[in-house]
Amino acid sequence: MVVGELTEEAQLLVIGGGPGGYVAAFRAADLGIQVTLVDENTMLGGVCLRVGCIPSKALLHVAHVIENAVEAEPFGVRFDPPAIDVARLRGWKQAVVERLCGGINTLAAKRKVRVIKGRVFFEDSRTVRIEGPETTRLKFKNAVVATGSRAKRLPESLVPADCCIDSTAALDLENVPTSLLVIGGGYIGLELGQVYAALGTRVSVLEVLPRILTGCDDDLLRPLAARLKKQFAAIYTNAKLESAQRTGGGVEVAFSVGDEKHRLKFDRVLVSVGRQPNSDGLGLENTKVVLDARGFIEVNAARRTADKRIYAIGDVAGEPLLAHKASREGIVAAEAIAGHSTVFDPRAIPAVVYTSPEVAWCGLTETQAREQALNIKVGKFPWGASGRAIAMGRPEGLTKIIADASSQRVLGVGIVGERAGDLIAEAVLAMEMGATAEDLALTIHPHPATSETLMEAAENVLGSAIHIFKG
Repeated sequence: MVVGELTEEAQLLVIGGGPGGYVAAFRAADLGIQVTLVDENTMLGGVCLRVGCIPSKALLHVAHVIENAVEAEPFGVRFDPPAIDVARLRGWKQAVVERLCGGINTLAAKRKVRVIKGRVFFEDSRTVRIEGPETTRLKFKNAVVATGSRAKRLPESLVPADCCIDSTAALDLENVPTSLLVIGGGYIGLELGQVYAALGTRVSVLEVLPRILTGCDDDLLRPLAARLKKQFAAIYTNAKLESAQRTGGGVEVAFSVGDEKHRLKFDRVLVSVGRQPNSDGLGLENTKVVLDARGFIEVNAARRTADKRIYAIGDVAGEPLLAHKASREGIVAAEAIAGHSTVFDPRAIPAVVYTSPEVAWCGLTETQAREQALNIKVGKFPWGASGRAIAMGRPEGLTKIIADASSQRVLGVGIVGERAGDLIAEAVLAMEMGATAEDLALTIHPHPATSETLMEAAENVLGSAIHIFKG
């Protein structure tokens, strides 16, 4: 690398190597654009691959294995209680991460994407300074900001930093604590709570809102809430956190639920109260890029910012903060930069909570549809009537379809149950194709399979359900 005051040039600069950034870089390279990708970590993949989506799912798989073993006894199969080797578990999780991140680095090399380790600071709308092992300046024709997001912190006066951990530290799995308080009842907190509960930790959840997992319909939450009630020591909703302080070898937390005052001690406290964009500290004030009130970069349908040379994708460009949304935005940005006519305009972006049971939905929820006073028909199919679900010992699921009452066009789908995250893809495709409930009902699904529940829910919309009876 050239150092000193010399300035290098790049046709496209991609800032951030996560599922948005590396996808944008790779697509641009495939389109013949010379790409320089800058990331603060030597291994590409971003938060998702290194300390987020992938390691959490690796640990959730272990939790599901333990859970399945415990629940096999009614089938006539009994296992001894598991012996947890934390070091080997941590090593296996890390091996998964390194394999996937290594694959991304290999693909970057094959595409001749230049990768630089460092932190980027915009000097103006054409130039950045890259600070890393070596510092240099780089002029670009176009840039894509894909710097992602980070966990929100609670005020230091409320929860001192030395009293809590975030999701990244929780995934390090240094040991298995006897007790854990999760502050925040969103999907990250619930997923990690289930991991630690499966490993033997007494897990409690503290949520300020009236219910956990806001955003999904009540009937989809119900089967998960019933299982969490058995797995967790306690779930406090409408809870107001008052203080946290270190005491002995743990953390004493004071909170209230209505008029009830609580003061409890936990070995560890996990704060999981959402994420915020990494738009600060980049020098964007030296460009024409505009941030909204929450710090997200404002972009148009092609993911271009108010500065015509700079694009933004992924978490830093606004909600939903999902890896698959970031990847699609990366493709759109790369193609727009290459001169293609393209926009980011999905009809549905799936959301998945990888708990047990999984919860997934896309398009409008039933709650949203009714709040908008839309004329809808809702078709539900309980998994208690699914042969495959019963055979797996997982009858607590539900599949529902929200359709326009007149055209029968699918407006939204929600699923709770085993592998709901895999099943939801069919619903997303249906919405992208503008399918109707009749299209889904007439599609022959394999039997026995939980995917049949989409067909059955569609039949329910039409009033022709076979395996449930409406008296």
